[in-house]
Amino acid sequence: MIRWARAMCVVAAAVTLAGFDATAGVAQADSQAYVPTPGIESKYFQDGPSAVTEELGFGCCDSTGAKYDVWYPADLATSTAKHPIVVWGDGTNAVPSQYTYLLRHLASWGFVVIGTENQQTGSGSDILGSLNYLKGLAADPASVFAGKLDTAAAGAMGHSQGASGVLNAMRASQGAIKTAVPIELPAQLWCSSGVTCADSRALTSGSVFFVNGSSDRFISPSTQALPWQVVGLQSNQAYYDATPANVPKVWATLNGPDHNDVQGQPDCAKASTPCTSGVYGYLGYPTAWLMAQLGGDAEAEAAFRTGSGAFLAPSPNWSNQSSTVTR
Repeated sequence: MIRWARAMCVVAAAVTLAGFDATAGVAQADSQAYVPTPGIESKYFQDGPSAVTEELGFGCCDSTGAKYDVWYPADLATSTAKHPIVVWGDGTNAVPSQYTYLLRHLASWGFVVIGTENQQTGSGSDILGSLNYLKGLAADPASVFAGKLDTAAAGAMGHSQGASGVLNAMRASQGAIKTAVPIELPAQLWCSSGVTCADSRALTSGSVFFVNGSSDRFISPSTQALPWQVVGLQSNQAYYDATPANVPKVWATLNGPDHNDVQGQPDCAKASTPCTSGVYGYLGYPTAWLMAQLGGDAEAEAAFRTGSGAFLAPSPNWSNQSSTVTR
């Protein structure tokens, strides 16, 4: 298996299970802690219109026997809409409930979110398996998801080892996963010998939004000193540059966050270390990307358009904004 844990120990990033209230409603982001750019980021930084149902241990099982956790709009049973899907990939030794603030946020915007409790998701096989599990429920008349899912609109989001996993899952999905959002994607040097790392050169379809934090210089650096053609994909810029031209791609760095800020609930109090401020920056534009790629939001799609998109404008929150999106 991929030995991300070695890196996590070096930077004192041992996982501590995050406490949470499984019955609580969707919390509001603290706009004082992070001020989103007016427009699309501000819109999707706020919670969506739906209350959210969270079910931990909802179903069983993936290939390792791990259960699935789900988040979905509470009005699913009465809704006439079909909802897009987001499959989640955990970081090393983490479980989906450690990311519950982010996953609830996505569900509040209409996504049905599923994550395996498998704590080693780098191969992507069990991330892809969670999509197939959910598709099976969509065809089961006894399931809450029967007839409620847009199974043609599935995306993947993951953190750290799970970021590698979502790229591997999209590559193996034969087009079933339309887009991936790898967050704090580890440099290839953290893979053990003989293990297939995430390799963005191998992508043949879909789209990608690479997101990393500027303080995460050890596991998921923004840039690298030597060309990736010589030393491999050891930075987010290298993963972005190596992604084939036919795959629409975006990359940007959040100014400030470290490796585990995405676990914020919403601040760092319940996140694993290292964390500098919390989940705030991962809410707006990543949600907008998924709405553009899976939800048909043309305004959100325009925000990432090369040359003119709002996401590419100078921002105190973001740097390294790059895009090949032309639609």
